[in-house]
Amino acid sequence: MFTPSLLRDQVAIVTGGGTGIGLAVAKRFGELGAKVAIGSRNAKNLEEGTAELRHAGQDPLAVQVDVRKPEQVDEMVARVVKHFGRIDILINNAAGNFVCRAEDLSPNGWNAVVGIVLHGSFYCSRAVGRHIIARGGGGVIVSILANYVWTGSAGTVHSAAAKAGVMSMTQTLAVEWGRHRIRVNAVAPGPIESPGAARQLWNTPEAVQRISGTIPLQRWGLPMEVADAVAFLASEHASFITGEILTIDGGAWLGRGPFEFV
Repeated sequence: MFTPSLLRDQVAIVTGGGTGIGLAVAKRFGELGAKVAIGSRNAKNLEEGTAELRHAGQDPLAVQVDVRKPEQVDEMVARVVKHFGRIDILINNAAGNFVCRAEDLSPNGWNAVVGIVLHGSFYCSRAVGRHIIARGGGGVIVSILANYVWTGSAGTVHSAAAKAGVMSMTQTLAVEWGRHRIRVNAVAPGPIESPGAARQLWNTPEAVQRISGTIPLQRWGLPMEVADAVAFLASEHASFITGEILTIDGGAWLGRGPFEFV
């Protein structure tokens, strides 16, 4: 059970924080005492996410940012430092995805997803990492991947490749930045109940039922379940964990092998 003071006075940036998993993480962090900045390139999502957090009694800083543009990322970091005085935690959650056969995927489609997921995660990690290294004292980075980084998944070559790159980046930064007391980890969710990406990818009752049937726990996950895992990795409870990828998918990625008991 998390105590309300688990992340007290920690300052966190959550990219893609206006909706879905990012908003759930921001909300949980606020409940645990953190000061939170949410970033999004979508002004409507940012406005609605900020309103929801304020309704929950929090006072977030909202920053409109396109993580594909390093100058905007640097400006976001500068704004957060100016507003809160420091940054302790970065959650790389901004993402883009759509189902497309590899042979039909355009260069623009590839670049859009890789730009947000891989390039954006690096630009944010680099900017926040520089700040933490300069001020000392350590910090935490957690990136949101997907369970298909382990297995691949038809129709997601752009997203799978980008998130696998972030997985490797996570492990590499964990090695490089351990001496600065920066812990770098990731979570890899499976299908999550959300109005965001998952429901856009599987947007019919038949598709939802089919996906549910592949999950040993026989249900989709909840955004707050992912948020709790992220909060654990960001907290002192995980103080000796770095370079780790925590899969949160009800066992879906494990598969069932050639035999099935009903």
